[in-house]
Amino acid sequence: MTIVRSPNCSNSIVGRFAPSPTGPLHFGSLVAAVGSFVLARQAGGRWLLRMEDLDQPRVVPGAADSILRLLEDMGLEWDGEIVWQSQRTERYAEVLEQLRSNGHLFDCGCTRKEILASAPHPGEEGPVYPGLCRQGLPPGRPPRATRLRVDGAETLCFTDGLFGPRKQHLETAVGDFVLLRADGVFSYQLAVVVDDIDAGVNQVVRGADLLGSTPRQIYLYACLGAPPPTYLHLPMAIRADGRKISKRDTESTGHGTQHGERLCQLLRFLGQAPPEELRSALPGDVVNWAIENFDLSRVPAESRVPDDSF
Repeated sequence: MTIVRSPNCSNSIVGRFAPSPTGPLHFGSLVAAVGSFVLARQAGGRWLLRMEDLDQPRVVPGAADSILRLLEDMGLEWDGEIVWQSQRTERYAEVLEQLRSNGHLFDCGCTRKEILASAPHPGEEGPVYPGLCRQGLPPGRPPRATRLRVDGAETLCFTDGLFGPRKQHLETAVGDFVLLRADGVFSYQLAVVVDDIDAGVNQVVRGADLLGSTPRQIYLYACLGAPPPTYLHLPMAIRADGRKISKRDTESTGHGTQHGERLCQLLRFLGQAPPEELRSALPGDVVNWAIENFDLSRVPAESRVPDDSF
């Protein structure tokens, strides 16, 4: 299949899609896949693929193969080799030591129960870490996790491509956050930033459920002396009861539809208006229509229930 590329754009844009192989792709994941692919290709750029398989106990055997097969069947062709986070732990350890040597890290011996008991108030994603170990571990207390210190950080401001200007004061919103978990697994926040820096990613298009992670990641970029990418967070797909669609809902969101029809459904969710005849077209034809016609100004910011009325 030949992918249409805009003739007036350079190949400077590098986007990516980074699913977790913990089950099949659900509707919300496909929204991120299609949105990131189309916007990268529309700019004449590259689109990379990364498997976020660091948390090995949660990885479902065969899920990665299923994800790759579906992306191929839908005409979403990636550039270069697939990156597997599970193969990059030495790189994450190297960056962690770099941050430690620059004074950005401290070891934390707190249990979740202790944090809950001492947290000043609820944060964006749970209790705000109260800084109990920031000045050193209590005598006799072994380290459990490694945290990035944010005390003294100014209010962080950025502009999202869909949601517009955003700001967050890290110390009061989340507190010093974990980069190496108590179970020895490197955190999502660390891995995603290191991966994107190393791959040259400069356009991150993903679901709005990750909007709250963006200030932490931008701060981590600053600690590493690297420029952050541009961010654009797409609307979340939700169920009729208001809950976010998850992998448990895969069977009820597009299962059994033809790939061209499913692509049209995803594009309509993103506010686009593919012609009716594309519902029965080959995936490559739908993808090329999207690259030529996708209009970011039509994408809604609010969470939405997918249209299953095919």
